[in-house]
Amino acid sequence: MVRAGAAAAARRRELNISQRSLAADGVINAGALISFEKGRSWPRQATRAKLEEVLQWPAGTIERVRRGESVRATPARGGAVAEPAADVPLIAQAVIAAANTIGATIETLPAPVDPGFTARATAILADLRQLEAVASRAARIQVTPELIRALSTVRSRIDELTMRAATAPTATLGQRLYAARRRANLTVTETGQAAGVVEDVIVAAESEQPLADAEVRAVEQLISQIEWR
Repeated sequence: MVRAGAAAAARRRELNISQRSLAADGVINAGALISFEKGRSWPRQATRAKLEEVLQWPAGTIERVRRGESVRATPARGGAVAEPAADVPLIAQAVIAAANTIGATIETLPAPVDPGFTARATAILADLRQLEAVASRAARIQVTPELIRALSTVRSRIDELTMRAATAPTATLGQRLYAARRRANLTVTETGQAAGVVEDVIVAAESEQPLADAEVRAVEQLISQIEWR
């Protein structure tokens, strides 16, 4: 929702469409628009359809952005269809806006010793990884300074929050592995070699994906060896 709202806000500003004009035209009232653009609410399908028409987006774009797919703007008044690379600046803006919104949420987290900290931090990290995936896909189309900044912003937030989360008594295996790997200055490949598993296992663990029991034991053993050192 944060990603979709930020993308819509960026597109609205790109087209110089004011919040007031959307309310005056009966598309969406100002309060609901602000709530949507900040990722706090989800408009009804009819409202999303009106927004997509005003924003010159194909039907269903807002829902696709929510799922992490690319934004594809429609041509304005008979123009040529935009190439995928034309979407990259918009994606970068949306990713940075969403990362900043998530950053404000991070500031409201309790101390790592709080019983609810790990669950909240893990959920936020999942959102950040989705943003990273969106920016990474865009980078495969075209690398721009804006996109580099977006990736840097998201990855910095992932790094800072994961290192903080790893200090919690209830830290997940993935969070503890990431922190141990960072402290030892190991790459994902080197970490996999040290644990005796393929690097995909390290990626899966740090992404909070389920592992086989043998893989969990291998990762736990590596963490113990690094921390003992």
